[in-house]
Formats: sequence, structure tokens, C-alpha cells
Amino acid sequence: MDLVALLVMGLLLVTGIITPAEGLSGFSNTATITVGAMFVLSAGLFKTGAVNFLGAFVNQIFKKSFLTAMLVVMCLVGFLSAFINNTPVIAIFLPILLGVAKDTKISASKILMPVSFASMLGGICTLIGTSTNILVSSIAEKQGLPAFSMFEFAPLGLIMFAVGTAYMLHVGIRLLPERRGEGDLTETFALSEYLTEIILLPHALSVGHKIKDAPLVHDLDIAILEIHRREEKIHQPTGDVVLREGDILLVRCDLEKIRALQERSGVRLKPQAKWGDEGLTSEDHRLLEAVVSPSSGLIGSTLQKSDFRENYGGTVLAMRHHGRLLREKLSDTVLRAGDLLLVEIHRTRLNHFKRLPDFIVASERATVEFRRNKVVFALAIVAGVILAASLNFAPIVVASVVGAILLILLGCITLEEAYQAIEWKIIFLLAGVLSLGAALEQTGAARLISSLVVSSVGVYGNVALVSAFYLLTVILTSAMSNNATGALLAIAIATAATLGVNPQPFLMAVVFAASASFMTPVGYQTNTMIYGPGQYKFIDFVRVGTPLNIILWILATFLIPVFWKF
Repeated sequence: MDLVALLVMGLLLVTGIITPAEGLSGFSNTATITVGAMFVLSAGLFKTGAVNFLGAFVNQIFKKSFLTAMLVVMCLVGFLSAFINNTPVIAIFLPILLGVAKDTKISASKILMPVSFASMLGGICTLIGTSTNILVSSIAEKQGLPAFSMFEFAPLGLIMFAVGTAYMLHVGIRLLPERRGEGDLTETFALSEYLTEIILLPHALSVGHKIKDAPLVHDLDIAILEIHRREEKIHQPTGDVVLREGDILLVRCDLEKIRALQERSGVRLKPQAKWGDEGLTSEDHRLLEAVVSPSSGLIGSTLQKSDFRENYGGTVLAMRHHGRLLREKLSDTVLRAGDLLLVEIHRTRLNHFKRLPDFIVASERATVEFRRNKVVFALAIVAGVILAASLNFAPIVVASVVGAILLILLGCITLEEAYQAIEWKIIFLLAGVLSLGAALEQTGAARLISSLVVSSVGVYGNVALVSAFYLLTVILTSAMSNNATGALLAIAIATAATLGVNPQPFLMAVVFAASASFMTPVGYQTNTMIYGPGQYKFIDFVRVGTPLNIILWILATFLIPVFWKF
């Protein structure tokens, strides 16, 4: 989506629809700068371990009452997401909640979606809770309207959070499947029947060949995970290892290929009990679940192109790819955000792997060395940013930038970590969207579209227009980024100008709807992150999210005009 936004910007510049100054102004817009600074502020809190202490607390309350624990966790996640980026919030809670689910024998699919929804609902309660809120405030100010205050969105946001939480606890959880059980990772990925051991006989065709050239690998497309050679055991053998007679190979392949192996000259199957995690782990190797993060550089690539084993030190045994469990042709599968990989990795690469921004390790909490001696500074700085913006001591862009600088100067986060914390895809997406908004305004396209909206819906009154903007935004944000719907803001402002009324109700309809992406796993990053670990299917989001969207749509239609007058 960030690429599309840049293509739109480039096309508008090349065709002369907007000037270079107008086209590139999105990079210096206060919304873009503020969002970038907020990424750094969020990272500063997590690098000092300010949030990680919550893990032990969550474990305790789940042992007492499931519904009470869910209420507490949803409120906790909602509160955190109101002030910091909700993507790292979910990244912190994901392994905690998966561990809780396993310990309490509760299906993780019953837990993860409500928590993801809570992060979205919490984000709409404050100005800094989501980048869309910051974006609309910046555009409103540019149009001569007063900038929105820190808690401008809170009255309706809190009502929506309360209603959404009640719905998920009493209705949504009942609609969710019990899809992820308490079994180990091998069982979770149904991998045991895909693993078997074979013995290479003296006359086997692959004897004397390197693994990468062995007929066994090429003809049957199998993956060799381990070699037992007399007293030696070779985990994750590289392609240059030469196969010898008598080698016992642990291979991953489907049942059809196992049958083909039985008929193959020089290969004998070795009887083996059902494989589990203990059969694939050792003192030197571990099994991990890793989610491809929304900002991962692997998105759009494949395991083969990225040379996964060499660069990441692990072997992917299976993956959940957009609701489907894959155990074959993994190397050629194009990776997407939210894909869940089952990775066997050497212990020497384990901690490095956990720290990579490309993945969120879901099966266990990352062992990160936090700067706990800086946690007071981090909390004070973030609190100061919130207070300064709330009490109008400084504009939000000034407060957030100064806060980010202070975090670096006081050693809460390094300069390199600050650069890594910024999700540059979001920055470029915002810049592209702002240029599109400028083009809609400059060319009169916004007024043209708004006149069509007024003529078709406006006859039913202003409330109907608010309802229409909300519904249109929900539909669009279900298929693309919530920030991309910011282009609708120009149309909303033009509609208000056509009617001669206050544009705030229309802006609020777009803002609240942009964070209501409950119906798909791709409209919002937190949904994408829990898609694989929860073993959800696309239809699960439709079934649970659609009623919630309808409820919030009705609420917004009648309450937005109450809190923001025409």
C-alpha cells in the first residue's frame, strides 16, 4: 500500500495535477512527523521493559476466572493502545497469551481476537492512539479548524470501547471456534505424519552426492532435517554435506512421497513412533513459532530468495499461510504479513532471531536485555508528552518530537533503535495519502464527489450523511490501510462546505470508522499479527466482526451529532 501511495504521488507530480511543493508536503506535514515520533516513544517504553512486567500478572488472573481475566486483559491492552502504538502492545502480549492458553487448556483462538479488537477500540480514545487520529487533526488544522485536543475522541471512544468489550465477552467469544488446542508445536502444525526416517543403503543413487545435488532431494522434493551418521548427529545439514551409505535421514515429506520412498531403490524406511517436539529439539536446537511482522522485509519474498537457512540460521518446517496449513513447497511460497512459521533453529542463533524486526516470536517470550534503570525516565517522558499536549503547553508535534529526542539523550533508546522503530511504510503511506488529498482539493474533485454525495444521501439529512461516511470508510478500511482512508477527509470537508455546516461530525465519522476494521485480517495490523497464531480463517473475522461493525455504525450515526454539533 505504501508503494501504491508513492505511485499515486509520482503520477500526480508527473501530470502536473499538483506542484512539487504540494506533492512532497506530506513528508513535512505535522501528522507525518508526529506519527514518526510516536513510534520512537513507544519503542522507548518497550526497550526499558516498562510493559513486560504485566506478563506475570496476566498469568495469575487467568487461573481464577476466564471472563474476568479477559475483561482485565482487554481493558489493559485498550488503555496501553490509547497512548502508544498498538502493534508492539500485541507483540508483547502474543507469547504471553499463547502461554496462558496452553497452561489453562483454553483455545488461543478464544483469546487473541478479542485482545486485537480491544487494541483497536482503545486506540480511538485519544489523539495519539492511532495515526489516523493524528492525521485528521492535522488536516482539520490546515483547513482553519481548531486542532483536536488529546481527549477529543474520548467521550464516544470510551462508549465504543465499553460496548465492543461487552459484545466480545458475551457474544464474540461464543462465535469464535476452538481451533488451537493445547498440543505441542509439532501437533499444532499436524507435522508428525510428514516426518519419517530413511536409511541410505550402499547402492542408493544419492550416496556420494551433495544434498543440493542428490536425486533423492530433487526427484521427490523432500527436506532433510537431520542426519544420523554413526555417533555423529548433523542438525540442519547444509546443501554441501555429502550423503554416505548407512546415513539415517530425518526427512519432511507428505504421505504420497513416503510411499514413493518405499519403492525407491537403495532407500529403506525406518519404523518410528509418532514424532513430537522432543524428537526435533535437542540441547542445540529449538522449535519456534514466528509470525512475519507487518513491517518485515520478507513480505513479498520467498524462503528460497531470502536464503532463509543461511541468513536466519533456521529451517522452516511448516507454515500457516492466510488460513491454510502448508507443509510442502514452502521455499516457493510468497510470504505475507501474518504468516506463521514453524522454525527449527540452532541455540546460538536463538536470541538473535528473537530480536529481529522481521518476526514476532509467538511461542515464547523474547529474552531481551531491558534498560530497566531507564524505565522511570521513559515513563516520565511519555507522561510529559501526554500532559503537554493535553494542557496545551505545546502542540502535539512539538511535544512528541522533544520527547523522542529526550529518550535518545537519556539513553532509553539508541539512535539506531529509534530509526528501526519507525515504520517507514506508514510514513510513506501518509505522505502519499496527503498528496492525494491535496490533489482532490486543488482540482475540485473533492467538491464534485461531495456534490454527488449530497445529492444522493443529503436529502435524508445531515445525520444520514454522517452514517454514509462511516459506512463507506468501514468498507474501504476492511480492504486497505486505515490511513489510506484519510483521503476521504478532503471529501468530508468539501461536503460540509457545500452544506455550510461544521465539518467536525463528518471528520469524526471517517476517524472512528477507520479504526473499525473488525471484518478482515488484513485491514489492521493487529488482526494480521494474530491471524496465524490463532489458527483463524478469513470467515472467522467476518462472522465475529460484522455484528460488531453494525453495532458501532448505529452508535456512531446517532452519537456523533450529539458530541459534535453541525
